[in-house]
Amino acid sequence: MFAKLFTVASLAILAAATPTPGGEPVSSCSTGPVQCCNSVQSASSPAAAGILALLGIVVQDVTAEVGLTCSPITVIGAGTSSCSANAVCCQDNSHGGLISIGCLPVTL
Repeated sequence: MFAKLFTVASLAILAAATPTPGGEPVSSCSTGPVQCCNSVQSASSPAAAGILALLGIVVQDVTAEVGLTCSPITVIGAGTSSCSANAVCCQDNSHGGLISIGCLPVTL
């Protein structure tokens, strides 16, 4: 019974975390400041997996998107967005900008 519940919950979380084409609006980011990341990759990619392993971070969903080399975008609006790379909203930005976990693209 627990295995079925875990599977259903995992699928629901995965469906909710799947990026949509064009990105989410910035206003939907409730996890902190929107991040500007040099690249966004799957957690299972060699670069992301290497950083996650070095930091001792275990990501349950290996298809989660992670941002690499990120910095917060603090001023958004009126054409002042300052991200020429990948603007994302991530669930976990607590690793000093090296990596952000659970990222979805946003439209600035």
